Amino acid sequence: MSVIERTTEADASAGEAPAGPVSGKRDLPNTALTVWGVLVFAFLFLPILVIVVYSFNNGRLLAAWDSFGFDAYVNGLSNKVIRGAISTSLQAAAGSAIVSTIIGTLGGIALARAKIRAKWALGLTLLLSFTLVTPEIVDAIALLPWFVTLGVDAGVSPLNNGMVRLVIAHSVVSMAVVTFIIRARMAGLDQSLEEAAADLYATPWRRFRDITLPMAGPGILAGALMSFTLSLDNTIVSSFVQQPGFTPWPVYIFSSLRVALRPEIAAVSTLMFILTLVALGVVAYVLRKVGESSTDIVKAMTGS
Repeated sequence: MSVIERTTEADASAGEAPAGPVSGKRDLPNTALTVWGVLVFAFLFLPILVIVVYSFNNGRLLAAWDSFGFDAYVNGLSNKVIRGAISTSLQAAAGSAIVSTIIGTLGGIALARAKIRAKWALGLTLLLSFTLVTPEIVDAIALLPWFVTLGVDAGVSPLNNGMVRLVIAHSVVSMAVVTFIIRARMAGLDQSLEEAAADLYATPWRRFRDITLPMAGPGILAGALMSFTLSLDNTIVSSFVQQPGFTPWPVYIFSSLRVALRPEIAAVSTLMFILTLVALGVVAYVLRKVGESSTDIVKAMTGS
């Protein structure tokens, strides 16, 4: 055996010797992380799975399983009050998404393009951050007197409309989220295209429409989706500002707790959950069509 062959075997054996113990040491943390991941997913999704299963309960009460069937879906969709609550929630969510997305887009772009240490940008960021950490119950208590004062006492008639109140209240809650999502999106983009367009004498509106807006597109979609979702499950603020005839779905569920939860609640909640998943799928499909990678799609949806 030559020296080279001996050296090669020695190197190979030296490289293989620690493989066993190292692999064993790595297996334990990997196994622990896998178990931890399964537990986290179970903690997050088992309650949803339970609601989905009990939506097929033909019994009178949600917790008392009777038999498998679709009675809950049929009864829920044929109930006029439930349909009205769902319609109110969807209309309020759509209106809130439109309002908060328009204002949040302008605010997010302005913050991303602001000069470093600009006082107005720091003040706006602090103000929006403050609204994020403010408890919803405080928002609700603060909004209700405003609606009463402006709508009833001052005679601003639109504020006496229940849907307008819901849209404004939900927009206030979600506007800061949309602003920060779009600011995060715009902060990572190069401004050279906008500067080049300015050098070519493009007007500010033309630069905004043809360059800034398309670049902010994924963030705008993510912000609108987040605003829509936040509005759908808003209960505390909605319960304060709602008016008769404009009861959103979460408030209807909350009021049902005083009597007893019926399977119709689980059935309609399951449909709302599926609707949310479909909305996420549509946004992902649109982002994919415009050329976004899987990583960018996830970042856009999470606002990172």
